Amino acid sequence: MSDEPQPRDSMEFDVVIVGAGPAGLSAAIRLKQIEPALSVVVIEKGSEVGAHILSGAVIDPVGLDDLIPEWRDEDDCPLKTRVSEDRFAWMTANGEIRLPNVLMPPLMNNHHCYIGSLGDLCRWLGARAEALGVEIYPGFAATEIVYGEHNEVRGVATGDMGVARDGSHKASFTRGMELLGKYTLFAEGARGSLTKQLIARYALDSGSEPPKFGIGLKEVWQIDKAKHQPGLVRHSFGWPLDSKTGGGSFLYHYGENLVAIGFVVHLNYDDPYLSPFEEFQRFKTHPSIRPTLEGGKRLSYGARAITEGGFQSVPRLTFAGGALIGCAAGFVNVPRIKGVHNAMRSGMIAARHVTDALAEGRANDELVQYESGWRLSSVGRDLNRVRNVKPLWSKFGTVLGVVLGGLDMWTQTLLGLSLFGTLSHGKTDAASLHPARDYKPRVASKPDGQVTFDRLSSVFLSNTNHEEDQPVHLKVLNMALQKSSEHDVFAGPSNRYCPAGVYEWLDGPDGPRFQINAQNCVHCKTCDIKDPNANIVWVPPEGGGGPNYQGM
Repeated sequence: MSDEPQPRDSMEFDVVIVGAGPAGLSAAIRLKQIEPALSVVVIEKGSEVGAHILSGAVIDPVGLDDLIPEWRDEDDCPLKTRVSEDRFAWMTANGEIRLPNVLMPPLMNNHHCYIGSLGDLCRWLGARAEALGVEIYPGFAATEIVYGEHNEVRGVATGDMGVARDGSHKASFTRGMELLGKYTLFAEGARGSLTKQLIARYALDSGSEPPKFGIGLKEVWQIDKAKHQPGLVRHSFGWPLDSKTGGGSFLYHYGENLVAIGFVVHLNYDDPYLSPFEEFQRFKTHPSIRPTLEGGKRLSYGARAITEGGFQSVPRLTFAGGALIGCAAGFVNVPRIKGVHNAMRSGMIAARHVTDALAEGRANDELVQYESGWRLSSVGRDLNRVRNVKPLWSKFGTVLGVVLGGLDMWTQTLLGLSLFGTLSHGKTDAASLHPARDYKPRVASKPDGQVTFDRLSSVFLSNTNHEEDQPVHLKVLNMALQKSSEHDVFAGPSNRYCPAGVYEWLDGPDGPRFQINAQNCVHCKTCDIKDPNANIVWVPPEGGGGPNYQGM
């Protein structure tokens, strides 16, 4: 069979949406609510809607209230457990200091929120969208942006299927397809591959701070019924992280004796020997956490990058032919560890501007009203009042930074102003890593197989699968630089920041060799963010590959 590129088939729609997460599905539903005659398509790289979705998830229902006001009356809606108790604590190695709820800014209150699986919620939203006539194509990864002759976005192309590791075409080869629209909305989530290209091509970040990220690791457990406290939400920070390393943890009780336990590490940490996965395992051994898990069964594991830059880091959202929505834009409220409500609302806001433009007979131009209006919307107001929490934490460390961040949230709540103005984030997360000579290696504890586990057994629970005979989707731009810098200067941090055991430095006859176990990749994007030379680029593998999260 010839390996010469074949022409792609194409399909045309009014609106193309990339990503079947809460932002993309909310946009699709709202488009059809406003104008049922519109043709709307959503493409999703996961094997099914929800397969790649991972979140805490304590969900503020305000976005869902706006989109589907009657959702509480729907028996099949997966959000059933309402938060009944909030706890905040500072963790020490042997105990915890409970923080009085009265000291917490009002916006940190979770009692109106619901605990559940965001993946399951997206599956439910997907069914609602399809009932309205939205076409959803899971298992198709958007790998290329289609541009018009005036540099406008015309749509996207899905990746070719059946390409062998050496680039040749297998007997199963199928050419990707172009999905063209009058407008294209990008809802890829944190560190989306096409979003990165759009930001670079249109210089969308020229007026914003550098993006900031964290990595969130999560497990779902089924625990002893006697230990289950439905509606209990526990948030903590401190141990096992030191005062210079930002992050926190959560434990949520919901459903049928389920708990979601998670750990977040801000990716601006400086110690190349730090392993977020190992810190998560250590956290579970804490005397206030381990008893909850003992005797239970671990059901799921996963990891995902989290956008943490907030208000200052949101790039320009619009360009000719399309817009960024949801976590592709960076709408997570960091202190609340919540972004679903803003993702949904941004999708709905963008949908309104798209339908207005289409009603005026416009196409493939810039939705300037979306860009000019989001900061005054509910999304902008939500992010604006917490804009200094992350910079203060980064600058002053966990103890003083959290205190000052809390003070800033209080002054904005009571006085409507910040004592700090709008602080800068400074350098990127990649640039924050320091050479290994300044630090000591850390010895990981041996997993006990009861509460703590290794990476490979954890990846197994994520149901991750990739076609092995396909091009590696983790691209090292300069292998010599990887050896001379990532290995020789930084002691190979990729082996530690990756939560799935993708990267290894192996000894060989010619010296250390960089091994990429791409089949383990859970698509967290941490390598694309944290490599000290920005030398690893994540691109989508063949559609349908990656994790197949259940209940996450």
